[in-house]
Amino acid sequence: MFAISGDLPYGRLSAPGAGMMPKLMTGLMMLFALLVLIDAKRGRELAAIDWSDRGHAALVLVIAAVAVAAYRPLGFLITMTLLVFALLVVVERRNAFIAAAYSLGLTLFAYWLFGKALKSPLERGVLWF
Repeated sequence: MFAISGDLPYGRLSAPGAGMMPKLMTGLMMLFALLVLIDAKRGRELAAIDWSDRGHAALVLVIAAVAVAAYRPLGFLITMTLLVFALLVVVERRNAFIAAAYSLGLTLFAYWLFGKALKSPLERGVLWF
């Protein structure tokens, strides 16, 4: 991201360009990552970490990866509804009917908020609206 944002104009502090925020954010992320690496000697070792919840974390990663892959072809409404539904039913083991209603309601609210009220471009996908 740091290298790609070099194509954008940086600007000045009084008039920032489009490349200032990506450079600033990636620079700060690299700085904080370096600080974490330096301070890692004081933390507990990797072998001492309790990995009993790794299956739960793997499920969340797989579901999120599938949602990322499906976002463009399916669009915002379908993908986000399925993502929230899968997280609630598969990962959290909630009631499927309640999870479906919640997923649909949350996604429609997010679509209204970002797509209509804030006029953010959202992927249309197969629904075309």
